[in-house]
Amino acid sequence: MNLSVLTKSVCLGLISCAIATGCTEQKGPFADDVAFMKEHTNIVMLSNGDAAVAIAPEYQGRVMTSSFDQHSGPSFGWINRPVIANGFLTAEEQKGKLEDHIYIFGGEERFWFGPEGGQFGLFFKLGDKFEFSDWKTPAVIDTEAFSIVTKNEQSVKFAHEATLVNYSGTEFDVGIERTVELLSKGKVSESLGINLDDSLKVVAYKTDNRVTNRGQNTWTAETGLVSIWILGMYNPSPETTVVIPFESGPESKYGAKVNDAYFGKVPADYLKVTDSELFFKGDGTKRGKIGISDKRSKGIAGSYDATGQVLNIVTYNQQAAPNGYVNSMWELQDQPYAGDVINSYNDGSPEPGVAPLGPFYELETSSPAAALKPGQSVRHIQTTYHIQGPEAQLDVISKSLFGVNLNSVKTAFKE
Repeated sequence: MNLSVLTKSVCLGLISCAIATGCTEQKGPFADDVAFMKEHTNIVMLSNGDAAVAIAPEYQGRVMTSSFDQHSGPSFGWINRPVIANGFLTAEEQKGKLEDHIYIFGGEERFWFGPEGGQFGLFFKLGDKFEFSDWKTPAVIDTEAFSIVTKNEQSVKFAHEATLVNYSGTEFDVGIERTVELLSKGKVSESLGINLDDSLKVVAYKTDNRVTNRGQNTWTAETGLVSIWILGMYNPSPETTVVIPFESGPESKYGAKVNDAYFGKVPADYLKVTDSELFFKGDGTKRGKIGISDKRSKGIAGSYDATGQVLNIVTYNQQAAPNGYVNSMWELQDQPYAGDVINSYNDGSPEPGVAPLGPFYELETSSPAAALKPGQSVRHIQTTYHIQGPEAQLDVISKSLFGVNLNSVKTAFKE
């Protein structure tokens, strides 16, 4: 959590209380975000003690934000208040605005489909240039609501059906199921394989995402495949650094250590790569994206906010990928199934003179490319953890999960 954002929110709360008659308590940033969102859209709350997760059914069952203290704690998801407040625009109102391409509602974990670009891309239609001006998010992952199937205090299940069309004109009739489950501190210890000290504050949740071929035709590599793509938007900070461990070894066996050419090569002052891990700035000041292949991936990515002393961790279910991973590069591709399984994005201006989308930074994971017969499904599970506490305790976790001490993450771009 960016301390300046936290401080600003607290100060505004104090000012409000000072001028309001009978005010006896202040809302924390999470509670304030939830109160704001409830004014504009339906919010489903999952809670376990003080820990809580806020989910928006209208925004595809998106986890908007979470906190280890729902009353006075920080808010970990980046929330785009102006777009949420404006709501959905008419086609005429969208013209010339960002909403003509995407509704940037924010949210720290959302359901998407890949690939983005290429001859099988879902964000461009045939004849488009692979440029931001032609890029458009499919409605199913932008403006269509997911229906609630079941709900209790710790979990909620959503469902939806839609049709997608890729750049080459192939249609995909898809059935979507998505379950969000809030995890107890005990389940967090079990899933990560570490003991969590009592001094640590934790919120964590798992999303179980499933896509089924509801059409009459088999999805084939020759006409394009899709994947489940899960992305999280977080508040950027000058003191936030993404850390991703990967398998060391020669490129002849594992391929390149990192793909840093999505939006032009990432400069050295934003990306540092060693033999077995990479560091990437999450400051929201320069647009760039990196990717890790499945051969290199260790199934985990994360970031550390040194200001808020928060360690963020994302894991996913590693599985066989006989058809590879879809390639989202914005170009006609020689290898459309040589894509990445883990990505991280740092926001910034997409074009000269154009404002940033956020700013925010992202951690992302993807399922294998889905070559499905009618009725078959692909499943992708992602788990997100936010752990705050003394750096000595966070250092133990960092070394255990990432294989790197916390100080190396903190100082990656200060040496």
